Amino acid sequence: MNREVAAAIRAGDVFLGIELGSTRIKAVLTDAASKTLAQGGYAWENRLADGYWTYDEAEIWKGLRSAYAELRRNTEEKYGVTIHRVAALGISGMMHGYLVFDVEGKLLVPFRTWRNNTTGEAAERLTRAFSFNIPERWSAAHIDQALLSDEVHVGAIDYMTTLSGYIHWRLSGEKALGIDDASGMFPIDPSGGTYHSGMMSIFSALPEARKLCKPLSDLLPRVCAAGEEAGRLTKEGASLLDESGALEAGCMMCPPEGDAGTGMIATNSVRRRTGNISVGTSIFSMNVLERPLKNVYRDIDIVMTPDGSATAMVHSNNCTSDINAWVSIFREFADALGSSLSADQLYRILFEQSAYADDDAGGLVNYSFLSGENLTRTQHGRPLFVRTPNSRFTLANFMRAHLYAAFAPIRIGFDILTRDEGLVIDGMIAHGGLFRTPIIAQQALADLLNLPITVMETASEGGAWGMAVLARYAAHGKGRCLADFLESEIFAAKNAQTLAPRTAGVRGAQSFLDRYREALPVEQTASDVLALYNAQKEC
Repeated sequence: MNREVAAAIRAGDVFLGIELGSTRIKAVLTDAASKTLAQGGYAWENRLADGYWTYDEAEIWKGLRSAYAELRRNTEEKYGVTIHRVAALGISGMMHGYLVFDVEGKLLVPFRTWRNNTTGEAAERLTRAFSFNIPERWSAAHIDQALLSDEVHVGAIDYMTTLSGYIHWRLSGEKALGIDDASGMFPIDPSGGTYHSGMMSIFSALPEARKLCKPLSDLLPRVCAAGEEAGRLTKEGASLLDESGALEAGCMMCPPEGDAGTGMIATNSVRRRTGNISVGTSIFSMNVLERPLKNVYRDIDIVMTPDGSATAMVHSNNCTSDINAWVSIFREFADALGSSLSADQLYRILFEQSAYADDDAGGLVNYSFLSGENLTRTQHGRPLFVRTPNSRFTLANFMRAHLYAAFAPIRIGFDILTRDEGLVIDGMIAHGGLFRTPIIAQQALADLLNLPITVMETASEGGAWGMAVLARYAAHGKGRCLADFLESEIFAAKNAQTLAPRTAGVRGAQSFLDRYREALPVEQTASDVLALYNAQKEC
């Protein structure tokens, strides 16, 4: 078997997907059947600098090269061959945010990520002007806020893109973007498959738009759908990616995509009436729509599948970061005891404890807001754990409360879709590293949303694998729609487990949600008071 794999690698009959996620950059090499052959990674964290969540430009490239180098070493160790060529590759990344460049290609201000809640004025103005929801994290809101704030760099902007679009541009020389990622920059017209011309005209007529050196439409990347070729890896791009010099130029590059799009691919959720939930630093649900929504909602975003179908997105800025922080505390305690538990073992032990929890988490309440949370109108991130004197404060309930809290914000958006829009949701497919411990998080999510939740065997593969699938589709998917390709070529033999909501679990989760909503003013006060205190200290 390894000889066959080695021959395929030598021949370049393999596909490369790379995703720059919030806490990890991951590279995955797959074969012609989309089986993972090798992988590499690089851990990183955003930082708060000058009031913005950001990543250093230098670390973007350090992380990308490190992830690829680890993949290359992994390939050589497993199969005894070096990667010289691939059939196609694709880049995925965190959506939205603000990456702007001058005419020389120089980054004008540090990367402002999706996590920044600093564009409220612009987001509200654009939503009213377009009659279309523009969230604070979208690129359109970021650039309009920069214009409204008279930031000195705005007149020099020659190009604006996303993280995946930036990497793709440097590797291929092409200013292109997949339609899902593009839909998180500026609204897309599904009938035309590109930026909405009517809304673009409205933006151009805004007084502040005159500060730009050219129309916004000329600053954005061209929009591509899944299956299209979006350029070729250049010699310079190959050198940027592979410092060893072994990787050759010339392979096809598929359209770069956002992490929401690759999540849809990884869960086979691009056909209408399908839906998925991606769980990580943030959490978001995606429901592919059969019809347009009747109303505009500030908590529901309209984005696209990678092949251009309108999708209702409910996005929470916060999910696993608070859990990760508490696990780190328990890790310190374990280390102090002389334990040699791995991180995976520690997560498993703590998660499995939650199986013994009360269904309502014993009256404990938790808010996992490391950053501001639009869904609850909380401006600043202040993780908060609250209990009353008669709460049942046990480790099991503590962990259950944190799992519920990680999922609770998206329930707000789900209620809008089902109650106000009459959307019928038969079930959802979930993916993310949180599901590496079987059943526990999956059951908590099913109970909280009162929906069957399916987790596939590829649940922890993530967006890098989904990006490799999109690269394969660009190379070999001609003549087939994306949904058919996924069902026949990728997921026909995949195993999956579905958990239905438990009656007692639903009742307990609802009790937790009731207390969660009732205590929101406490979280919002913590956000306001602690933000004011920090501001006073800095003065």
